[in-house]
Amino acid sequence: MKNTALTSTHKALGAKLVPFAGYHMPVQYEGVNIEHETVRHAVGVFDVSHMGEFLIEGEHALDLIQKVTSNDASKLTVGKAQYSCFPNDDGGIVDDLIVYKIKEETYLLVVNASNIEKDWNWIQSKNDVGAEMRNLSDDYSLLAIQGPKAIEAMQSLSSHDLSEIKFYNFIVGDFAGIEHVIISATGYTGSGGFEIYCKNSEVKQIWDKVFEAGTDYSIKPIGLAARDTLRLEMGYCLYGNDIDDTTSPIEAGLGWITKFTKDFTNCEALKAEKERGTKRKLVAFELDERGIPRQGYDIVDSNGKKIGEVTSGTMSPSLGKGIGLGYVPTVFASINSKINIQIRKNAVPATLIKLPFYKG
Repeated sequence: MKNTALTSTHKALGAKLVPFAGYHMPVQYEGVNIEHETVRHAVGVFDVSHMGEFLIEGEHALDLIQKVTSNDASKLTVGKAQYSCFPNDDGGIVDDLIVYKIKEETYLLVVNASNIEKDWNWIQSKNDVGAEMRNLSDDYSLLAIQGPKAIEAMQSLSSHDLSEIKFYNFIVGDFAGIEHVIISATGYTGSGGFEIYCKNSEVKQIWDKVFEAGTDYSIKPIGLAARDTLRLEMGYCLYGNDIDDTTSPIEAGLGWITKFTKDFTNCEALKAEKERGTKRKLVAFELDERGIPRQGYDIVDSNGKKIGEVTSGTMSPSLGKGIGLGYVPTVFASINSKINIQIRKNAVPATLIKLPFYKG
């Protein structure tokens, strides 16, 4: 098992550490609900240094990125980021990612921790254009400083006006006494804030200064369990749960990052799928009665017949009710339709809703 540069810090803070994607990662400190509410109403800090970072450079960098990703990276200007995915050759998804345009002919691709080797090999296998590739994953750390008070709490740490960094934009500047840090207005919580990319040797100084600056703003360290409840309340897909090698971006509701204005891996098949419609769709549901839906639970119709499976589910800390995502045949996928979640012996009724669950 690998450690991040902050593993000993998490231990000292009393975090419960679990194996995740080959790393010792903090799953919680005080408790999921407390940490969840901290991010929704104040400011919390996640160590997500297990994520992967690839640098793609050179005159053919954009050509390679356009070929392997579904979104149109030609629309990016320096200082902008874009959510995207890697389609595979069979209609599924290799991974989802964020593409950053660092400077002309230099892009940073941020991928999921559990897929670093798989993604690297995939991009390399498609690199017949001679783009320069560097895997920086083991050298860089990533902190997600999330919540409505993040800007105010962190402003004293940078000479840049953090409030001017728009959503999915970033700057490379000074932060917490370190130069050339990526300060990105991104995150997977739906409550605003930043993600900070820095070298492993710099992250402890940044972590300490972040908590010092956030003292008056009820800042807390946050574990991966609350990260999951936060992202699920927004309806954000989690790779390995809601999307994987067998799910298409179209049926997963990711048509908005699948741009047919360019050629990319398997684009003709995905375009045909979009035009004819998918056989199933990823839907969002709220339980009508008490219960907690879990990944793998059956989704059944009114006759008790299995029609799908829960891909992500939890008791929403913000809403106080069971929520989840899952795939069902398109005929069952209309908003306000009724389905049932098989929780042990009970078929608990649920209603399909329009995302996000949490509206702030």
